[in-house]
Amino acid sequence: MSLNYLSDSAGETIAVQIPIDDWKKIKNKYPDVDDLEGDLPQWQKDMIDRRLKIIENDPQSILDIEGLFDELDKEID
Repeated sequence: MSLNYLSDSAGETIAVQIPIDDWKKIKNKYPDVDDLEGDLPQWQKDMIDRRLKIIENDPQSILDIEGLFDELDKEID
């Protein structure tokens, strides 16, 4: 996946752009991905809380951003 990072005037990354073909693949796999407005359902909040606890207990268990994109590439293909 080819990514473009957008930065503000202070050099802070504020957004990421992905190619439209990759976006279509993501939307095909996760049809509700662009319906992210509104409050999260409780089950999603509970899942986030569990994941945050795992990270708190084992910070090395998370992937850096490149590792995350590699994993996403595997799922999309």
